[in-house]
Amino acid sequence: MKALSLKQPFAELILQGRKTIELRKWNTKFRGEFFIHASKSPDKQAMKKFGFEKLPCGCIVGKAVLSNVKEYQSTDEFWKDRDRHLAGMEWGNYGFLLENIERIFPIPAKGALKFWEFNDFNAVKELVE
Repeated sequence: MKALSLKQPFAELILQGRKTIELRKWNTKFRGEFFIHASKSPDKQAMKKFGFEKLPCGCIVGKAVLSNVKEYQSTDEFWKDRDRHLAGMEWGNYGFLLENIERIFPIPAKGALKFWEFNDFNAVKELVE
């Protein structure tokens, strides 16, 4: 299944339902369910801003459905969605619209750039046994 790496606390904000649009500088044709991967290194400034001290990193923490991508054509349009993406324009003008967000038991995994394939179901099997 595909996965997308995000720095903490952004992965956690998605899992809490506070962030339903993930901003990127690149577009994608992919639509569907994917794993949410919390990158190994958190964004320390954002951790403080959103009131987090410690969150799981270096693991898959949830899943969601990418239903569509919104390309922001103007700053007014971008700022209208501020409460859904919780970020500034430096993160990109493509908004990945997320639905059916679900927290899962953390699965250790190395991340990658853009969407990547997670196929290490041995890691999942070891957690269950």
